[in-house]
Amino acid sequence: MLGAGDPASARKHDFNDVEANSGYAASGKLHSRELHPRERNSARGAAQRPPKTRPKSPAHNQAAPQKVLRSFNTWAFKREQPDDPQLMLQVIADAIGRRAPVPFVLYWGKGPRCGLAEPDIECLDFLTAFAARVREAHAPGATLRLIFTDTHAELNGHPRETIRRYFDEIEGAARQRGFETCWLGELTQAAGAVPANELHDEVVPADTLRKLCASARKWYRGNGTAEQGALNYYQINMVEKRAVELAFPRSIFITFNGSAFRSLFPKRLPIFYMHSLRRGVSVKPWFLPAHATPCEASSCRCGAVRH
Repeated sequence: MLGAGDPASARKHDFNDVEANSGYAASGKLHSRELHPRERNSARGAAQRPPKTRPKSPAHNQAAPQKVLRSFNTWAFKREQPDDPQLMLQVIADAIGRRAPVPFVLYWGKGPRCGLAEPDIECLDFLTAFAARVREAHAPGATLRLIFTDTHAELNGHPRETIRRYFDEIEGAARQRGFETCWLGELTQAAGAVPANELHDEVVPADTLRKLCASARKWYRGNGTAEQGALNYYQINMVEKRAVELAFPRSIFITFNGSAFRSLFPKRLPIFYMHSLRRGVSVKPWFLPAHATPCEASSCRCGAVRH
């Protein structure tokens, strides 16, 4: 064996290889073997082809969705652990496979205010930061779609003209940030009627109904008692969550509520429980006054249980 890295040895090694393979004529000149044209083309093609690359391992393919999930599944954004992270990973993997943005949908409601205000802007900016974090791990980024809950606003007794005015202003600010919007009433109509027997199978969790009643006493201005309003609210959610599943079957559902209200949200979608304005704040922006101070937003829990 020749010493590796020895120039003299390397030259001798090359010379001997040529001599053994080609030989010398009596004249002392080297005669290389003539290649057939087909052989020359084959050799030229082999030289031009790029080197083969090893296929990515299954572990690498599994790591990509995990990386994207870790990018936003932090306490900077989440108020508690998400529901069904394995299903969430499937949604992310599907987006990666299609080289598409990771899709998120969330409800946006209507409170006493009739126009865009500082709490709304702060929430939209917080969602913008959320989307930017996803983009750091996944180049196509994320799509966020706000579902305006016009049906809930009507149930609470808000006039149609004020509902339209508020959501139109929110839509303008959302689109400036690259978000998409739609109306829950239109989604429900497009989905069609839900069989009555499916609705009758839904049992209202006692703790959920109790919390909805407490919220309805603050915000419900419709017909009948606050308790009846809370029950009606729960029932229409059972219809609407099916409509959302049909419209966005491969999406992650964001909510500013906690897991105590899991039954209100699409059953077949993974749920991400998120802060609303910033870390530590969960009250929904549409329930806050136009110029809510940080201390007011942090201490207020008046709208914690309604869209």
